[in-house]
Amino acid sequence: MIQGDQREQKQVQEFAKKVGLFEAEVIAINPTAEEYKEILDIELPADSKATEYLGLSRDKNTYLRIDVWLKDVKTGDKLKTTFFLEDKERENKDGSKNQYINNIGKCAWANDANNLASWFTKRDYRVAYVGEEELYEFLRTWLGKLDYMKDTTVVQADWKKLMKGNLTELKSQVDGAYCTNIGALATVVMKEKDGETKEYQGVYNKAFLPAYALKNFRLVNYNDVTVQNALRNKQLKELKPHERFVLNVTGEYGCRDFYILRDLKEYNADDNLVASDAVLSDDGSDF
Repeated sequence: MIQGDQREQKQVQEFAKKVGLFEAEVIAINPTAEEYKEILDIELPADSKATEYLGLSRDKNTYLRIDVWLKDVKTGDKLKTTFFLEDKERENKDGSKNQYINNIGKCAWANDANNLASWFTKRDYRVAYVGEEELYEFLRTWLGKLDYMKDTTVVQADWKKLMKGNLTELKSQVDGAYCTNIGALATVVMKEKDGETKEYQGVYNKAFLPAYALKNFRLVNYNDVTVQNALRNKQLKELKPHERFVLNVTGEYGCRDFYILRDLKEYNADDNLVASDAVLSDDGSDF
């Protein structure tokens, strides 16, 4: 005999993906399994590789993945942005130039160190490693209470320690004296996997904003191409921080994922022409 009540099926909770700008608090950097549970309220399975941050690149160089967890101050939603550092000096495609970085994380390109600008060489500097530019762009924004005009200010993590997975210097800044809330851009990343396109939550990792600058995106529609083109006609020194951010995101080497330059909202696949099943007509307004 086989009888009884049917077991209730528990549905795996799926969190809605978000797109747009949000004010974020940094709550964790490369969390341990214990920190995943305590800070992020995530119980990792025993075979999880989420905390395996070190690895080898295709060129057999050591790389470090840095996961920075952000909390939206309005909703409490937790999102992650990721940086990849590789133990390889950064150069351009033809090898004619190197990227250099100084001790407050500012970067410059030159074919020879003797050709670097004087404002750059006033501080200690060296050849930059792959991935440092993006990481320090984030750090300079996050550690916004530092006075970057003073010669005594230094923002430079120990590279050898990083390549061993030691992030003590960075993790110690969470809730520290120099940290501030930041403006970040949530995106939806599309990737081909097993013959189908899958969508993932992302956070753009090449530019961040001071939190106070977010109000500007409620006053002006920076999704408008006409507005973006007007910014490109400005001199660099005339651009405000949020305008530089717009040009970074929308430029030739900017964000390739789906995003909106508006307040954070729930993602609607119909708004994303790449993901939408809608067929574009050649005689309508969507052509």
